Amino acid sequence: MLAPKRHSSGMQTLSSLSPQVIIHLAAALAAAVLGPFALWARLSSKQRPKLHRAFGYAWVTMMLISAISAAFIHSHFPQWWRFSWIHLLIPVTLFGLLGAFWFLAKGNIRGHRKTMLGLYFGACLGAGVFTLLPGRFLGQFIWG
Repeated sequence: MLAPKRHSSGMQTLSSLSPQVIIHLAAALAAAVLGPFALWARLSSKQRPKLHRAFGYAWVTMMLISAISAAFIHSHFPQWWRFSWIHLLIPVTLFGLLGAFWFLAKGNIRGHRKTMLGLYFGACLGAGVFTLLPGRFLGQFIWG
């Protein structure tokens, strides 16, 4: 089973999660934490490009893992070919990351910045807020 398993009481536990969900959850949480560090390293001083690059590559790696692992997670929400509407964030994230690096390669720092900020606030934090809704695993886990 790919979705988290429910115990007889209806409550899910971390130990009941599938490997896909654990990988996705760990990468998404890491991306949510790493994002502000990458932004801070670039915005706080022009003397920190190496730090910005290191945090940025770590964040991109976690976003890639999150997006790819999400393709293997299926839930009880309305689905189309085993995917729900939240899975639309997979191509958005992948193409967004590709676009951000394309902007960077072309020297378009403003485009790179806007794309990365959009991905962080939309695909990372926006999706994170969605997971806290009642009925979702994290929502149930946190709110009870």
